[in-house]
Amino acid sequence: MNFMKYLVALAFLGILASLAGALFFMLKDGREGRPKSGGMARALTVRIGLSVVLFLCILLGWKLGYIQPGGLPVGK
Repeated sequence: MNFMKYLVALAFLGILASLAGALFFMLKDGREGRPKSGGMARALTVRIGLSVVLFLCILLGWKLGYIQPGGLPVGK
């Protein structure tokens, strides 16, 4: 069960890192006559991929019983 928590946290940190990379490329590319490198699009593609993998891992963890719903009790 702890493995799934670490996997989710690691994927979330990867998503944040790719967003930071996209911000870096957005601010630096195309300035001072340099051509755009496409780094921002690549970083955002990585973010989308990590988000999809995270979502699928959460669904799989729920289906296999590693993750239990912890919402509010029904009827109270």
